[in-house]
Amino acid sequence: MVRFDCDYMAGAHPKVLDAIVRINNVQTPGYAHDSFCDEARKLIRESCGTPDAGVFFMVGGTQTNATVLDGLLPRIGGVIAVESGHINVHEAGAVEFCGHKVITLPSHQGKMCAGELRDYLYDFYADETWPFMTVPGAVYISFPTENGTIYSLQELKDLHEIAGEYNIPLFVDGARLGYGLAASPDVTLPLLAQNCDVFYIGGTKMGALFGEAVVCVNPACLKGFENLMKAHGAVLAKGRLLGVQFAQLFTDNLYMEIGRHGVELAMELRRILEAKGFRPFIDSPTNQQFFVLPNEVIDRISSGISFEYWGLRGEKESKVRFVTSWETTPEDIRALETILTNGLL
Repeated sequence: MVRFDCDYMAGAHPKVLDAIVRINNVQTPGYAHDSFCDEARKLIRESCGTPDAGVFFMVGGTQTNATVLDGLLPRIGGVIAVESGHINVHEAGAVEFCGHKVITLPSHQGKMCAGELRDYLYDFYADETWPFMTVPGAVYISFPTENGTIYSLQELKDLHEIAGEYNIPLFVDGARLGYGLAASPDVTLPLLAQNCDVFYIGGTKMGALFGEAVVCVNPACLKGFENLMKAHGAVLAKGRLLGVQFAQLFTDNLYMEIGRHGVELAMELRRILEAKGFRPFIDSPTNQQFFVLPNEVIDRISSGISFEYWGLRGEKESKVRFVTSWETTPEDIRALETILTNGLL
């Protein structure tokens, strides 16, 4: 079975796994207060061009989103996100569980429109009854989005500028950040850091065994954050296991290498599907590819190719998602082409 279900089905990139094995018997202080985490922080700050940024390590994406937003938001605050945003749809209400409402705006293939954000904030404070409503205390976006789309540099600048006008932070979910950067013509890691207040560098979907690295560009946003992390159960006792992975990912440009690899194979996968006459329903330049396939084709190829429905199965055709990753090989893409052509591997 060749799997295109998601980008975290395998363990870790061999170089990352080797790094973990090498330090297995090394004893260090706990809770990310060790030399491996210090090295990872240094490498991340250098890569982002943010020498004074706070860098914090956590285990998974939902934990990271809920903890960061709890730190960014005032007690009465809510977070603005698009309707399709991960925190609104696929995190089982983790943000609300922390006591913060998710305030939704329309989704434009996963993206937030800066003009709609401005209109919402203007209208909110123009309403005399706003003291009786949930105060917008942060803006949340993903790069890339849940739909595999990416923001242009200008779009990021516009969102950050509007959020800044209302003195609220812009937080970027970077679960698949490496794939987004690899697909972007104008957004780099330093430019992303310049155009938001807090973001995280996803590791789980980018070759790490587990782990996300939060980068707080604006230190005023997350005061006392280590205490809050502990309260959320978000501090790993064996923190060096996070540090050593991110240190490896940010050595010799491995993180971006993984991103380019996933995107290049996703584009080849897309070319093959389009050559067979199938149409994408989202124009994604990243490692997630979304297509409409006849149900008979889905049933025929599912014996050898694994992928996900994107929504409910239709009567005659259905929307599906294919995802590539660091572990996807050219042979996997050829296998898809073979089974589409011949019906077997």
